[in-house]
Amino acid sequence: MVPNTLSRRESLKAVSSGIGYLAFCSLANTARRSEAAHASGATGSPLAPKPPHFEPKAKRVIFLCMRGGPSHLDTFDYKPRLLRDHGKSSKYQGALLKSPWQFKQRGKSGLWISDLFPQVGVMADELCLIRSMKTDQPIHPRAMTQLHTGNAQFVRPSLGAWSLYGLGSENNSMPGFVSFNPPAGTAQNYGSSFLPAIYQGTRLNHASTGSSGGRRRGRGSGQTIPDITNSRLTSRQQRQQLDLIQTLNREKLDRDKEQPGVEGAIESFELAFRMQDELPRIMDLAGEDQRTLDLYGIGADETDDFGRQCLLARRMSEAGVRFVEITHRDWDTHFNMTTALPKLCQQIDKPIAGLLQDLKRRDMLKDTLVIWAGEFGRTPYGQNSDGRDHNNKGYTTWMAGGGVKGGFSYGATDEHGYEAVENVCHIHDWHATILHLLGLNHERLTFRYAGRDFRLTDVHGTVAKDIIA
Repeated sequence: MVPNTLSRRESLKAVSSGIGYLAFCSLANTARRSEAAHASGATGSPLAPKPPHFEPKAKRVIFLCMRGGPSHLDTFDYKPRLLRDHGKSSKYQGALLKSPWQFKQRGKSGLWISDLFPQVGVMADELCLIRSMKTDQPIHPRAMTQLHTGNAQFVRPSLGAWSLYGLGSENNSMPGFVSFNPPAGTAQNYGSSFLPAIYQGTRLNHASTGSSGGRRRGRGSGQTIPDITNSRLTSRQQRQQLDLIQTLNREKLDRDKEQPGVEGAIESFELAFRMQDELPRIMDLAGEDQRTLDLYGIGADETDDFGRQCLLARRMSEAGVRFVEITHRDWDTHFNMTTALPKLCQQIDKPIAGLLQDLKRRDMLKDTLVIWAGEFGRTPYGQNSDGRDHNNKGYTTWMAGGGVKGGFSYGATDEHGYEAVENVCHIHDWHATILHLLGLNHERLTFRYAGRDFRLTDVHGTVAKDIIA
């Protein structure tokens, strides 16, 4: 019996603990199409680097995903009129609620940024604020799915998977797409759908990043991904075992002709074998000096968790991983906003500023696109006396590095921050712009599935060229 017909437990046992994790991830997506063969390119490896459509501004992406809908009105979208009209009845649903926090102009550019982000504010001249975002979905799961895949109704490949499919990876011993800390039940957000299985994200969860909360001692990052080491077999023995399994897989592939699940298994087994040497080295922070650890807030109670993930994202990007995503949760501030929001911002402020500074001093920021975004924003009217409701009509995201204009504000919401009214940037436009910065034409980056050429932006999307340096 070949591995694609085994149960998870049997598969893990059959291929040894050093290979099983990625193998199972790949085999979980069995509904693939034979059209995927062209993705391998001339080299025969689907992860081999591929030429972009045109000269790229960015080579890689670090996506900082704020799950729950951070309030733009309390962070990056200053509204003096909302301050003046506090308590007045609104044309929306409830009384207008001013921000409890002060805004200041930051950097030489004078971008207005809240006191909730003092450290990020220091890096204002690197930020490109997109203050006119709009998405179709006002509900968390569907809006988060659209943020990642462009579609809320159907299973589609994620932004990271499309990026990897279009460009390949710069390190054949590492996954090209890594997702830190994705919540349970959100595999679609880092999945590859009908793209070949090798393009889906590799999940690293809390235990993987060593982030169980509280202050940590030492510089190690805790555990790495499950089953990355093998205590029973030497590397040579594993290679012999893998060769046998791959022979069986290829024989089945020759017989059946169309077996995308087997194709994915062959590719992932080989990648997992190579990862055993590379990934532990990248996950080990022992070689980082104290200055760098302090820069990310590693060792401090509030910032250690997210700081470690940001530093690991930099190390992975430096090692050639094409797309790294970090998810930070619990931004759903319907209640207790004045208590919850400062804590959330404190957890990420120093680590994000440290990431930007570290990338810049290593001369990596110029070709690394850093993105900060949630699935939507918050309303200018209050909810439950100390909170704000969902708002998909207007909100803020930002980008830094990777060819965008620093110290720049693009678009605007209305005077109260409820709806995008100037240079509206729909989520399809946002996706088109990210791909453009990577040197990919969103209309040309397609995959034929079920008789149709699919793309991330479907039949929509306009590049926001004004934000490009």
